[in-house]
Amino acid sequence: MAAKVFESIGKFGLALAVAGGVVNSALYNVDAGHRAVIFDRFRGVQDIVVGEGTHFLIPWVQKPIIFDCRSRPRNVPVITGSKDLQNVNITLRILFRPVASQLPRIFTSIGEDYDERVLPSITTEILKSVVARFDAGELITQRELVSRQVSDDLTERAATFGLILDDVSLTHLTFGKEFTEAVEAKQVAQQEAERARFVVEKAEQQKKAAIISAEGDSKAAELIANSLATAGDGLIELRKLEAAED
Repeated sequence: MAAKVFESIGKFGLALAVAGGVVNSALYNVDAGHRAVIFDRFRGVQDIVVGEGTHFLIPWVQKPIIFDCRSRPRNVPVITGSKDLQNVNITLRILFRPVASQLPRIFTSIGEDYDERVLPSITTEILKSVVARFDAGELITQRELVSRQVSDDLTERAATFGLILDDVSLTHLTFGKEFTEAVEAKQVAQQEAERARFVVEKAEQQKKAAIISAEGDSKAAELIANSLATAGDGLIELRKLEAAED
């Protein structure tokens, strides 16, 4: 009798375990900020995008593909040429996320690694196109305009692939060795020219001071000569008395 009871309990436990496994395999979770696309073995990718929470599916027939729909950063380095044929090294920082409603199309046409497949190519294309409109000097002095133009063109291009760009910014902008050396040489020449101008101005001021001093000495000598001519030896005697008193 006890054996039958234990046998019944064992069968019940086994049935419960199997049922629990089936139920568990029929449940899946979609975390916050994520969306799911359902792949059906018989009907392919479903058009419905599943939101956050716990959901049911048909075990072994359906499979959830989870996508992160939060903004994520990516740095894309590009080497291109300016309008005046200078080599430019640019690094673009992008905050991107997929359009949730277009996830089935993204998964079908591009795949789960859509960012690896799309962003480097379109970023390189847009950067080469925009940078070629400016020469090296304009890239430095009009950096804000360049960044805005890249952002506008890249946002429009990414939208065709179902991607939203929340932010696009130029984080790194350098030029080739030859251009950098030319800029440094120009700065040195400008500093030398400023130093030479200062020396010239200083000499000019010293010249003016010498002229004024000479004119003062000449005027003083003239006054003394006039006094001597007028007073004779009396002025000399007066100066002697003053010197003796001192």
